[in-house]
Parts: sequence; structure tokens; C-alpha cells
Amino acid sequence: MEPKIQLDPITETALRSLHDIAVPPPASWLPQTWGWAALATLLGILLLSAFLVWLRRYRRNAYRREALRLLDGIAADIRNPIYREKGVHELTELLKRTALAASPRSDVASLTGQAWARRLNSRGADNAFSRLLDDLEYRDDAAIAALPDDVADQLVRKSRRWIRGHHVPA
Repeated sequence: MEPKIQLDPITETALRSLHDIAVPPPASWLPQTWGWAALATLLGILLLSAFLVWLRRYRRNAYRREALRLLDGIAADIRNPIYREKGVHELTELLKRTALAASPRSDVASLTGQAWARRLNSRGADNAFSRLLDDLEYRDDAAIAALPDDVADQLVRKSRRWIRGHHVPA
């Protein structure tokens, strides 16, 4: 047992009069001035407008995604010499449909031959690609089936590149 320590009367009175420390209330997380509310509103508007721009671009490029999906099916036909003629004709149709989805019908629908090749060149295709497409449209089935495999692969690859990157006038 410890001996009880005797304190003087003034110390005892002082110790009895002590109270717990007064803790201030926690700080609020709400903005204290209107500037923070304005900044949050501005940030919200910027995020909403960025989302709407992204959504508009996503919807505007739906035809590209659909064309690329169809190109995947056509690519199998073009790589197979037995179905290559069918695939080439489907490819030319797909490219024309893609151009129609991106541009006014009056500008694209009537184009054939050299005019169609010039249109493809002006929208991002290279000259060899457009000449090859123009040439293949008028060949018979045997000539198309006799195309080398690397030319068929190049046709699919360049078609995919044109669909992804062709320029659409504003």
C-alpha cells in the first residue's frame, strides 16, 4: 500500500475546481464561401459538357463501328480465293455505304469509276487503294480469284484504315 500523500488545501481546492477541456465542434466540410460553390458548379458544367461532346462523337461514329464489324465478315471472304469475288463486291458496297452515312447522298450516290476513286482519295485513301478498287469492280470472277493473298490482305487493311480515318466534312 502506498502512503496517502497529503496536499495542501490550496492545491486540493484548485484540483477540485478543474473541468474537462472544452473541445470545439468539428469543422464543417461544406464550403464556407460562395466561391467554392461557384467553382463546384463550374466544374460540374465542364464535366457534363465534356460527357455530352464525347457522347455526340460516339453516336456520330456509330456508322464506322458498324462498318468495321461488317468488314470483319467480308475479310474472311476476301482472304478465301473461292469467295474472293463475292467479298470484293461486298467490300465496294460497304465502302460506298460508309461514305453515304458520312456525307450527303447527293454528293456520293452517283459516283462511279474515276469520280469514286477521286472521292476516296480526297477523304483519306491512298491512290493505289482507290485504283485497285476501281479496277476490281470491272474484272471477272476468275481474275479476282487469282489475286495474290498479299493483295487481298492489303485491300482489307487499307479498307479498315480508310473506314477508321476518313475525313468527314463539317
